[in-house]
Amino acid sequence: MTELVSQIAAAYEEFQKDAAAQANSGNKAAGTRARKASLNIEKLMKQFRKASLEAAK
Repeated sequence: MTELVSQIAAAYEEFQKDAAAQANSGNKAAGTRARKASLNIEKLMKQFRKASLEAAK
C-alpha cells in the first residue's frame, strides 16, 4: 500500500506541474498532459480505496 501512495503522490505532482503550466502560460500540450494525469490519478485512487477496504477487514 505504501507503493501505491507513492505512485499517487508522483502522479499528483505531475498533474500539478502540468495544470499550472496550462493555467499560467496557456500551454495547450500541458493541458493535455494534465488531463491524462488526472485519469491516472483517478485509477490509482480507486486502487487505493480497494486496498484500504481490504486492509480494514
